[in-house]
Amino acid sequence: MSDGVYDMPEEPRRPRRTGGGRPRALLPTIATLIVLLILFSVFTDIWTQRLWYRSVDLGSVFGTVLGTRVLLFFVVGLLMAAAVVANIVIAFRTRPRVALAPSPSPGFERYGDLLQQRGKIAIGVVATLMLVFGGSAASGEWKVFLAWRNRTPFGVTDKHFNKDIAFFVFDYPWLRVLLGFGYSIVLLSLVAAIITHYLYGGFRPSAKGQKASGAAQVQFSVLLGLLVLLKAFSYWLDRFGLTTSDAKLFTGISYTGDHAVLPSKEILAVIAVLCAGLFFANVVRRTWLLPGVGTVVLILSAILLGALWPAALQQLRVRPSEPVREAPYITKNIESTRQAYGLEGAEVINYQAKQTATPSELTQDAEVLPGIRLIDPSVVGPTFEQLQQVRGFYSFPTDLDVDRYKIGDKVSDTVIAVREVQVDRLPAGQRNWNNDHTVYTHGYGVVAANGNQRAEDGTPVWSEKDLPPTGQLGDYEPRIYFGEQSPDYSIVGGPKGGSPVELDTPEGKSGGDPTLNTYQGKGGVAVGTFFNRLLYATKFRDANLLLSSRVNPDSKILYDRNPRERVEKAAPWLTPDGDPYPAIVDNQVVWIVDGYTTSANYPYAEKVALDDSTRDTTTGRGTIAQQPSEEINYIRNSVKAVVNAYDGSVELYAWDENDPVLKTWMKAFPNTVKPRSDISPSLMSHLRYPEDMFKVQRDLLAKYHVTDSGTWYQNSDLWRVPADPTAVSSGSDSSVQSNQPPFYLSLRMPGQTEPKFSLTSVYVPNAERENLTAFMAVDSEATSPDYGKFRILRLPGNVQIPGPGQVFNKFQTDEGIRQALLPINQPSSGARAQFGNLLTLPLGGGLLYVQPVYSVRTSGAGSYPVLRYVLVSFGDRVAYGGTLQEALTKVFNTSVDTGEEPPGSKPPPTSTQNQTVKQALAEAQAAYTAAQAALTKGDLAGYQAQVNKMKQAIDKAVTAGAVVTPPTPTPSGTPSTPAPSSPPTSPTG
Repeated sequence: MSDGVYDMPEEPRRPRRTGGGRPRALLPTIATLIVLLILFSVFTDIWTQRLWYRSVDLGSVFGTVLGTRVLLFFVVGLLMAAAVVANIVIAFRTRPRVALAPSPSPGFERYGDLLQQRGKIAIGVVATLMLVFGGSAASGEWKVFLAWRNRTPFGVTDKHFNKDIAFFVFDYPWLRVLLGFGYSIVLLSLVAAIITHYLYGGFRPSAKGQKASGAAQVQFSVLLGLLVLLKAFSYWLDRFGLTTSDAKLFTGISYTGDHAVLPSKEILAVIAVLCAGLFFANVVRRTWLLPGVGTVVLILSAILLGALWPAALQQLRVRPSEPVREAPYITKNIESTRQAYGLEGAEVINYQAKQTATPSELTQDAEVLPGIRLIDPSVVGPTFEQLQQVRGFYSFPTDLDVDRYKIGDKVSDTVIAVREVQVDRLPAGQRNWNNDHTVYTHGYGVVAANGNQRAEDGTPVWSEKDLPPTGQLGDYEPRIYFGEQSPDYSIVGGPKGGSPVELDTPEGKSGGDPTLNTYQGKGGVAVGTFFNRLLYATKFRDANLLLSSRVNPDSKILYDRNPRERVEKAAPWLTPDGDPYPAIVDNQVVWIVDGYTTSANYPYAEKVALDDSTRDTTTGRGTIAQQPSEEINYIRNSVKAVVNAYDGSVELYAWDENDPVLKTWMKAFPNTVKPRSDISPSLMSHLRYPEDMFKVQRDLLAKYHVTDSGTWYQNSDLWRVPADPTAVSSGSDSSVQSNQPPFYLSLRMPGQTEPKFSLTSVYVPNAERENLTAFMAVDSEATSPDYGKFRILRLPGNVQIPGPGQVFNKFQTDEGIRQALLPINQPSSGARAQFGNLLTLPLGGGLLYVQPVYSVRTSGAGSYPVLRYVLVSFGDRVAYGGTLQEALTKVFNTSVDTGEEPPGSKPPPTSTQNQTVKQALAEAQAAYTAAQAALTKGDLAGYQAQVNKMKQAIDKAVTAGAVVTPPTPTPSGTPSTPAPSSPPTSPTG
């Protein structure tokens, strides 16, 4: 107590927090570290990309792409940021002293005060966001910009607008991009202005009187006027877009588009300009009446002119006489489509396919027969792997490739593959970083088989085999450092004189210890410096790149090793084919990749989905890539790309040197594409017509083989590619009908003097029927003067020619073939029959079907298909044999010399031996039937007894048939009605 007043007790002081500032200091530190990590990650990606491009001598590609993207990023990003910030500043500086209406909430003014206090920070944040948003979107359009900047005229003028095709392909897309950026900039500016005026009271929709201040009205009027002006520009551009729009019947301008939509776009563009003028006039008049009226007029005009008028014209004038009205536009679509897809020269030949062939006709076509490929590249992959894999860590693709090689004195179709290394197949005990990335770095050698021969046991006849490689394909560098199944990255190379660690072959030429190698190629990126090691350790998120002693000053890192991916990076403007193929060229193993230039803006040409047009039963399987999901209406095989399998170098050769799109990109990326004249003769002999482009073209030719507008409109001659009949038999999902793939095959078309290596396909009607409508082949020999020429054999409509599905059904149901395959398909045999590619080719004035049949074990490790029989069909007859010659002799009822080497020398059969085979197979069939009956009754003992009898009968057939072939003095075929064929030679062929 003091002075009579009680003193209040002092409030105890709260202890001060020790380290209370740490959280505040820690958060900025963490944020800074995160930003630095992000920036370092971005830098790592950019710098390693630069190093990769320099390693393939294409640094200019990297520089051009990066420079263009940076330019677009800053130009568009800064423009967007400047526009938005300028409108915010204008709105802030013209804010009223007193708000037009109270704020919607008591604390609303605080936001305005806060922004006013920290205005620079707020402006900086907004500007940064706009820069990143606008710049990122713009940098993604670098291809459109470069194509526009380096555009090359097509030399073809569109008669409708009197403009070169280049305007539609190059200019129009870039104008659309600019229009999109314009919309974004003005819209974002308008939103920023509205928010700013609202915060500071210059715009309040809740106000009873004036809703916006005078300054706000001016700013809004200008921005809205710009938006409407951009809409007018959009209407003007829409006129050109009609040339590639999807009309009801086709792509391009239709009758309604020409007489209603096109003039309506022009009228709407004028109305939009006038409406924009009313908004600009509002800057002076300060009334929303006229702009509002103009907007209503524009909207009503868009409904009346843009929707109702075209619909009425279509319904009242076009629909009653559509074939006549649309005829000239259909004709334009047909002409443009055939031009855009390179189909102008497609030749349709009426082919009166015969049902029987005379000996003289067969003699004339005898030189074609040796070119009939019996080895199916989509089936024998496991055979290559089991017989030529050598070690478990080597592998071959699921689908092999077909090429041509000179074997002896003849050029033959050859099934070829590269032996690649797959570290995923190493035993678990051998998996470690050193083995995965420094020891098992490369594959070794090429394996090839003659396409039209088989060994005595049904396996391929090798033209190149074993490890180290031996054969008839000559000497070459066998090491495969770049391939379709290479490891994600490998560390190779080392100091001169150092101990090698890279596995070359598991054994030397004479056995013994493994042979090791040190990479000496020019490919790869040097990682000898700590800085590069740090970059790649970050890129691959692998600290071993920094810590391992295997990474030495002379080391290189190999990555992005898939040939298709390398071509995509080297020429980012190309669309590579989905199936690169290997070839031995000038003593080097190379990958050949076909590159396409495409566009979706060729006027009046039909659009197709690239992924759908190229899809068949092989697409997406194994190493065959699927094309991207995008629409195109122009395609050219403009580039042949070559990737060296040893050093990874990428060479681009201009193939279609007249392609304006290729010329455009060659101007954008000078000195990256070599002229066609630089292609060596050795490389030229292995170039072929590309598959994916052929698939797109055959998809279009199913409809655009018709050049008459009336027939085209009626769809009375519409074709389709048949479903692959072998897909269901091989275990594929029968609910998904995939197209039959095209086949490379040496054949002679009518009018040709000698067989040509060709890419072939067939058509059936676009209906429920499966009879054959047409056969198509394109000359695929790059050295041929007719390379790329399409020849279509159109079959008569009054003759029933069976299609692939029907022929396959006849093969499946023919009693003689069923009996031949019975020993293979019996459950006790532990095997099943696998049908290979069903080939079609013109022969003897008709069409011949050839299909190999393989036997493959159903269980157990190490199973692989072996060729057992060859099935053939001509007209109404089907037959089979252990060899092609045998089957042809039977189906034609005359001796046919295919030039085929027999799989083994065996004595001619006797009638007693053949009768024994027949009798044994009959006994096996009877035992099988009895076994099933016993099983149904539940008589397991009887079932087992009959199974034993069936096995004895099969063994009897094997013993009797193993040393004989079917007799040729009395050949027999099988007519279309089921009847027994000649007995099989043996279950082993």
